[in-house]
Amino acid sequence: MAVPVAQAWTVATYVLKQRLKGRKRYPLVLMLEPLFRCNLACAGCGKIQYPAHILKAELTPEECFRAVDECGTPMVSIPGGEPLLHPRMPEIVQGLIDRKKYVYMCTNALLLKEKLHLFKPSKYLSFSVHVDGEREHHDFGVCREGGYDIAMEGVRAAVAAGFRVTTNTTLFDGADPNSVRRHFDQLMDAGVDSMMISPGYTYDKAPDQKHFLGRGRSRKLFRALLSNRKKRWQFNANPIFLEFLMGKRELTCTPWGMPTFSIFGWQKPCYLLQDGYADTFQELMDEVEWSNYGTESGNPRCANCMVHSGYEASGVNYTFGSFKGLMATAKAFFNSEYKDDDAAKLLNDWKPAQHGPLVQIGTPVISKASAIENHDRTAVVGS
Repeated sequence: MAVPVAQAWTVATYVLKQRLKGRKRYPLVLMLEPLFRCNLACAGCGKIQYPAHILKAELTPEECFRAVDECGTPMVSIPGGEPLLHPRMPEIVQGLIDRKKYVYMCTNALLLKEKLHLFKPSKYLSFSVHVDGEREHHDFGVCREGGYDIAMEGVRAAVAAGFRVTTNTTLFDGADPNSVRRHFDQLMDAGVDSMMISPGYTYDKAPDQKHFLGRGRSRKLFRALLSNRKKRWQFNANPIFLEFLMGKRELTCTPWGMPTFSIFGWQKPCYLLQDGYADTFQELMDEVEWSNYGTESGNPRCANCMVHSGYEASGVNYTFGSFKGLMATAKAFFNSEYKDDDAAKLLNDWKPAQHGPLVQIGTPVISKASAIENHDRTAVVGS
């Protein structure tokens, strides 16, 4: 099973409790960002384009625990930046495990192998490794040659050490579904428990704005990619969300489903947009004009968004919102191959896009010192 039974049960009972209490808005996953600095400088990233003094800042374990307790979600995702650069990350992770939170520690895995000994395997902990496809595509996406090999080495080391390992693959314009399907096989062969997949979102701060997918192209890509799928592929995603990506159903955004807490506070309105910050979680929920966000709102910044942070919770809400939703999810779970002759033809006829040489981010985007050392394994954006 892609998601452990204990975790699935915890999430299901949490959601049902919220619905029985009559709560229309409740969080599903806390996106906890203890820092923004990173040892990569990806052209599609909007989190590392801050000045150096911001990139050097980080949350204390106590600040992280207060946010988790305040929010109350059963799952915590720790993105960044690169969390393994935080000197107290093992302490933060253990504190969340002690609270019986299911933790997904997101990492590019450049430091994973050498820091594994600082963590203990637990049913509550998953290393969520960012791998954006096969070697060439991943290295192009993260703007670093050799990044794929290091990431996969980290994946295999974590699996061998007894950790639960999931992956996170973000697809941009030009992605080849045939290559991504081979990538799925490679991840399963490496012992990955399950995979998360999502189209990239157009961060305003991202230096490369040309390669984000629109909705039409996203649905075409994901229909080719996820139809006629192999039974061995395991996805760490609500099946209704995957059907949404494939264009098989419509969902409305749930921007409060994955609230974000960082060094600035609670980010309004969601992980992907920055319209200010709230001091408390309750203030975030009460003061944001939620009707101004999501595709149905007409907000142009939301027009092409199909990202998991906005729509994964929508899929979960659909599942538990009615008997029809529960049956649709069960059907998707037990009939996950999605036979589609037209999608097979689309896959067969797909012509891979040709991209230029590896993109490197230069001095105008990050600090001069970081730009000079961008290929050095120890280089950290903002250091």
